[in-house]
Amino acid sequence: TEHIGGDLSRLKFEVVQNPNGILFDPASVSSSLTSYIRNDHYSEKDVFQLGEIWNSWRHHSRFSSTNKETVIQNINSSQTHAHHFLKDADWLIITLGSSFSYRLQEGEIGRESLPNGGVANCHRAPAQWFQKHMLTIDETVAHLDNVIHQLFRFNTKLNIIFTISPVRHIRDGVVENNRSKARLLESVHHLVNKFDKLFYFPSYEIVIDILRDYRFYSEDMVHPNYLATEYVLEQFIKTFMSEKTNDIIKEIRKLNIARKHRSTHPHSKAHANFMISNLEKVKNLKEQHPFLNLEDEIKYFSNMD
Repeated sequence: TEHIGGDLSRLKFEVVQNPNGILFDPASVSSSLTSYIRNDHYSEKDVFQLGEIWNSWRHHSRFSSTNKETVIQNINSSQTHAHHFLKDADWLIITLGSSFSYRLQEGEIGRESLPNGGVANCHRAPAQWFQKHMLTIDETVAHLDNVIHQLFRFNTKLNIIFTISPVRHIRDGVVENNRSKARLLESVHHLVNKFDKLFYFPSYEIVIDILRDYRFYSEDMVHPNYLATEYVLEQFIKTFMSEKTNDIIKEIRKLNIARKHRSTHPHSKAHANFMISNLEKVKNLKEQHPFLNLEDEIKYFSNMD
């Protein structure tokens, strides 16, 4: 999700990515989406301190900080942004990673702020604080079915793409990881068959069954590497994007490559011509497609120093 979302942003799609940080299980994903719809705001009672660090049980550790007010402010800013973006979005991509959910035991820090005890991130708290539970297919469908109805009432033009993350959760065990993924797959296909405006993109199958070689994985043998994510992105573009959009993507990619170019002689006439040429390309692209945000490119290629 982080790789593909970043790529789409670099290709100039308007993207809001993981407003709670990385989430894994359907219960956490559904809860976060509901919170964006309601534009929930967080206060001191919704965060807790573990050691020196303030955290939220509903958010990834990227929101954690030694400053409590910073945590709350960043969470609320992300919530508001997600609420307004989701209200007007054309597409929502929901990627599920694992059927395993974790519930904070009664009496542990911050439990009173969690209606059913479900946490999105354990923040390296002691394992005995949590009850680990593999969601059943019925539970997964119930969580997602409920939030889908809310989403379609909140934004009537919204379309939803479901994907299953190909990242293996090996710490759960190889057998348990496969059981977990199987439940996600069965649940998602049930929902796609039930609702209009729901689609499935097989990123899981592409990596596991087509790119079934460890040269497509990072050193940990768990996460898909650059080659794999690029291949998945290409298949995604072919599946969901028009020929016209593809043509625009090709031009943006050329500009992205040009921006990465580092001249050996930045004060040469050849480099100045290179910058001027690409600036003209950016301006032409902006003129043809005014909706593109190319301000960074205009600023970059305008800099002749």
